[in-house]
Amino acid sequence: MVIGVPREIKSQEARVALLPSAAYQLIQRGHQVLVEKDAGVGSGYPDKEYLQAGAKIVPNHADAFAAELVVKVKEPLPDEYSLLRKNQILFTYLHLAADITLTQTLMKSGVTSVAYEMVTQGRRLPLLEPMSEIAGRMSVIVGAYFLAKHRGGSGVLLGGVPGVLPGRVVVIGGGTSGINAARMATGLGADVTILEVDLERMRFLDITMHTAHTLFSNQAHLDELLPNVDLLIGAVLVPGAKAPKLVTRAMLRRMRPGSVLVDIAIDQGGCAETSRPTTHDNPVYVEEGVLHYCVANMPGAYARTATQALTNVTYPYIELIADQGLAGACTRQPGLLTGISTQNGQLTCSVVGSAHKLPHQAPAFG
Repeated sequence: MVIGVPREIKSQEARVALLPSAAYQLIQRGHQVLVEKDAGVGSGYPDKEYLQAGAKIVPNHADAFAAELVVKVKEPLPDEYSLLRKNQILFTYLHLAADITLTQTLMKSGVTSVAYEMVTQGRRLPLLEPMSEIAGRMSVIVGAYFLAKHRGGSGVLLGGVPGVLPGRVVVIGGGTSGINAARMATGLGADVTILEVDLERMRFLDITMHTAHTLFSNQAHLDELLPNVDLLIGAVLVPGAKAPKLVTRAMLRRMRPGSVLVDIAIDQGGCAETSRPTTHDNPVYVEEGVLHYCVANMPGAYARTATQALTNVTYPYIELIADQGLAGACTRQPGLLTGISTQNGQLTCSVVGSAHKLPHQAPAFG
């Protein structure tokens, strides 16, 4: 199979979808890998490393998209829409529930699109987990940074000092990104509360997070906490669906001026009424006196770590699709079926269909 690796064109997105070592493994299995010029430079992988692996460096985007299987990191942008076509497999993060235009574009193109974030393994989302881990850990780093007075924050140091109480952090959601955010915040010495609805998950958090508090997640409890919160982290995930708006504008008004909200759920539309996507170039804005950090590709800031972590989990699936074709790969790994979002002009993901009120059908192979 011919596999294409385009350079990412989203603002400040330096990740690349395939490591040189992964390209080497695919080539050893008889496949051809086309890598767009400078696709890996932002992650510290120059073209010469891909050439040494046996890949072919192609000069432009269209050449990389000419492949049968296109592997990316982020969703296609408007400049890439015309490069999508029937009889092509696109394997990348898509987050379609938050973008009806992209959903309709993928359907119109006839491309078979497979969303990393929807591939399942039991109850897990194995291709989303490493990026959730990075975003969770990063949320505390950026939150602590923007709490600094010279960045517009309230001037609270999360860890405090002897004789001064630590800052207060509330994490909404105790999943992968939430537990990683809580780990970082407790590591800094902050006072941490995790809001969660799953009682079994809360028991797990209580056992593993000895210095963090757990609280059943509802509006009343959040209302009680907000007046004293310094850093609020939205780590809510409903797989494939739009994030629920758990934080209203009225609730934000209860927070102290200079507090910070980091909305990790922004890829899925955000969990606050006031959230809107930002970029690493211009990451924050202020609403109701609260600094909002809503960067839609947070892990891109740590591109080398993120690229390595992403390829670790995506490579086995890429190899399987290349070796067996998508139909054969789905037989070997049934969790891939849940990742198929569009196929032959049809929407094949039920949660995206519900989000946009579009008809959908199950994926099928003739």
